[in-house]
Amino acid sequence: MKNYPPEFKADAVALFQSRPGATIKQIAVDLGINPETLRNWIRAAGASRPRGQADASARQAAPLEAELAAALKRIRELEEEREILRKAAKYFAGETRW
Repeated sequence: MKNYPPEFKADAVALFQSRPGATIKQIAVDLGINPETLRNWIRAAGASRPRGQADASARQAAPLEAELAAALKRIRELEEEREILRKAAKYFAGETRW
């Protein structure tokens, strides 16, 4: 059984609280510790994420996803317009040659 310094434990708990989208398992893997060990430290510290914090991160992601979808749609439109202009230029260039 490993003994970890109190500072390391406190930092691990703080890291859990500061990363709302991350799971205990992900953080434990990042730190190289057992997930159950981290879970015990979180319980012992009486720490938890504020209610709705995970919901808040999801709400923040939703506008970004919508913006990304709109940007991708606009890119597709611009690519289509560019292709139409290329074909038109090619057509008109062929018409001017005798």
